[in-house]
Amino acid sequence: MNEPFRSWDGEILSLLKNIYRCADKSSWYNSVAEAYDRTRPRYPVEILARMQELAQLQPGKSVLEIGAGPGIASIELAKLGAQLVCLEPSLSACELARLKCAAYPKVELVNTTLEEYELSSKKFDAVVAATSFHWVSPEVRHQKAAAALKDNGLLILLWNTPPQPSYEVFQSLVQVYQNYAPELAKYEEHQNYAKNLAKIGEEVINSGYFQNLTSEQLISKVTYSIDDYLTLLSTLSPYINLESKQRALLLAELKRVLELNYGNDLKLSYLSLLQIAHKI
Repeated sequence: MNEPFRSWDGEILSLLKNIYRCADKSSWYNSVAEAYDRTRPRYPVEILARMQELAQLQPGKSVLEIGAGPGIASIELAKLGAQLVCLEPSLSACELARLKCAAYPKVELVNTTLEEYELSSKKFDAVVAATSFHWVSPEVRHQKAAAALKDNGLLILLWNTPPQPSYEVFQSLVQVYQNYAPELAKYEEHQNYAKNLAKIGEEVINSGYFQNLTSEQLISKVTYSIDDYLTLLSTLSPYINLESKQRALLLAELKRVLELNYGNDLKLSYLSLLQIAHKI
């Protein structure tokens, strides 16, 4: 399921590792699936074009997608005409993806995880994970992705980080975080996201199943209404993990401060990153 990291070190890194290992993947996003689909950023056309240039996922090719979520990347893959099997453990998200891809008969949505999916003798030309590879258990993620691929098949990792305001805007919110969720009172620069996503690429190569890693990245600017920004935050794992009353108080106070200082809209930016490696 698509879930980028808000922070990668200290207490947040520990929190996220605990979430990804302990959360029930079948239900974690159920209550926010529609909000997730509405407010999570889309993958930039430049990144998708570069993926297609390198991977050539045209009709006749077969693709296994890990963690389809509500189909944000699935619909883009479907448009390429390849035979597509999408795995998604959240039933709510899986149903949204099915609706989104209903016009594409070559797309199959399966309500399961990669860990539980039974690989058949059929091998895929590519395995794609769109902001989801970190949700797969580290003990099996590289081995099973490789096992699903044909010889020299491609592992394609797409990433979007959460759209975030400028450092100055975030600083105006730090006291709110300190009062209601001090573990979230940290700003992550784009270069830190890029550095830590690069570590995932290194792990792919160091697993011994893949080689020849190619990486591309892009920073996009977007404008969100304050309500949409707060809805976006509610779909991020550290916020989902908060007790419901604590989360409601935090979001209400963030809304008050943001509207008082910035009106109705916020200018945000996010990092998109593409990683492609060949199965050995």
